[in-house]
Amino acid sequence: MLVDSQVVVITGAAGGIGSALARRYLAGGASVALLDVDDSGLAALVDELAGGDAVMTVHCDVTSEDECRAAAAEVIGRWGGIDVLINNAGVSHLSTFADIDLAVFRRVVEINFFGSVNCTAACLDSLRARRGTIVVMSSVAGFAPLSLRSAYAASKHALHGFFDTVRAELVDDGVSVTIVCPSFVRTDIEAHMLGDHDPSGPRNTTGDQADPDDVADVIHTGVAARKRMVFPTPDGEMIYEVATTDPVGYDEFMRAMVAGDS
Repeated sequence: MLVDSQVVVITGAAGGIGSALARRYLAGGASVALLDVDDSGLAALVDELAGGDAVMTVHCDVTSEDECRAAAAEVIGRWGGIDVLINNAGVSHLSTFADIDLAVFRRVVEINFFGSVNCTAACLDSLRARRGTIVVMSSVAGFAPLSLRSAYAASKHALHGFFDTVRAELVDDGVSVTIVCPSFVRTDIEAHMLGDHDPSGPRNTTGDQADPDDVADVIHTGVAARKRMVFPTPDGEMIYEVATTDPVGYDEFMRAMVAGDS
């Protein structure tokens, strides 16, 4: 089923993968609604896209049910409905669970998990009416541990449980759910991490970071094919295989990576 020439809603659209997806869908002929709390970032993206009437922006805090419902109503009021919802908004942190402030833990889960729940609930009636697609920006941390990011991993694991269930519930309505699992992508997510952390401390990244536009291309193709899961970075399927078949070995790899041995 084609997604071009349809109405696409993207949360967290002002930067990173969100803005790359906006470019890709707009180039393909879609009408794109850009949702974010970063109004200046949205304005800059609109100037870059120069999409005219095919682009609209809505200030939306995904942790607010009311703001999500108001945003969905605004999009539907302008374009008649929603065909593709891309739940992309998210944040991270960098600390062990022993050191994390639980308020930070809750905030990460509130944005990453409940933000997607809120937006999906707000758009659900239109998606069902138009036999649309829900896209969930998860991570390899949605099925594998991620040292120093327990709250982030918890929020991504929760997305899988929730949206796998929603997919099963909506199959008779013709609504598909695609869960996207990248590894490390070149975005500014680390510049906006929550909580206190040492910027010179250890990182749990390895190898080259993927380009957001390349990632957006793979996501676009996978969503068009209504795939259940998309791995938009080269190492995603390998990580899935190792983490699910050799969890002890993967734990050892994670510890070595944090220690700087890989």
